[in-house]
Amino acid sequence: MRKIVMGLMMITLFSCATGKPVATDSKKLYEVLTEQTYGGAAIRFYEILSEPNEIRMLQKDENLKSNIKPTDLQNSNFVILNMGQKSSGGYSINVEGVVETPTQVIIKVKEIGPEPGGMVTQAMTNPFCVVKINSKKEIIFQ
Repeated sequence: MRKIVMGLMMITLFSCATGKPVATDSKKLYEVLTEQTYGGAAIRFYEILSEPNEIRMLQKDENLKSNIKPTDLQNSNFVILNMGQKSSGGYSINVEGVVETPTQVIIKVKEIGPEPGGMVTQAMTNPFCVVKINSKKEIIFQ
């Protein structure tokens, strides 16, 4: 059982990196800063942080502050993807892909549930993901 749970945790950790970033001016269009099973909100929502005071709030988080540079306040938007409260483990939320158009950034969100009949932890979880978008264009979710 322990090996199965550890395997699921490893899959969850690596699944956030499966989407290929689109390059703009030789830099990545997006970067997943964190993806976690616990610590998200109890309700499902996607939030865009684009104002400097909102982004400064992220800089206070111990897990995120080293990944947010002062120049990001002017050059980047941040997205918080909350899957909401789930009754067991095996859930995750991440970015499947990001595409930049001349006027928008389109984010394709992927919500993953446990395999039917699979072994999962029997604990409440709140999966979430924080993503840095290296653009200040309007963001659209799909």
